[in-house]
Amino acid sequence: MKHLLKAFAVLLFAAAACACSLTNNDDAKFEESFLYGKWQSGTLYYTYASDHTGTTWDEADDVSESEATRFEWELVNSDLTHIYVTEVNTYGTKASIPKVYTVITLTPAKLVYEDSYGKEFVFSKVN
Repeated sequence: MKHLLKAFAVLLFAAAACACSLTNNDDAKFEESFLYGKWQSGTLYYTYASDHTGTTWDEADDVSESEATRFEWELVNSDLTHIYVTEVNTYGTKASIPKVYTVITLTPAKLVYEDSYGKEFVFSKVN
């Protein structure tokens, strides 16, 4: 009977551990339309349009909105991907550079995501 109780306790612990891993933010789904608009974090800005294009600029680097870097974006569950297209040589060869973030919070007024290194970015909607 003692062994049966130990086995039951181990199974119960394993089930609890699995349940905790299922609550991981990777499966979270966010309302894409909340992302549309202009977001600010200090001097850093991002815009997200409904056609899945966006721009980014940092006023600390003396870059204005009219000089912003363009990108395409995609939100799938909690994965927010920015795809930057850049020329890699003088012959016009282009390369796509993806940056993937994990969204933690997305509301009509607040956006929080982190990169693959665990660095967190917090934005507020400005329009």
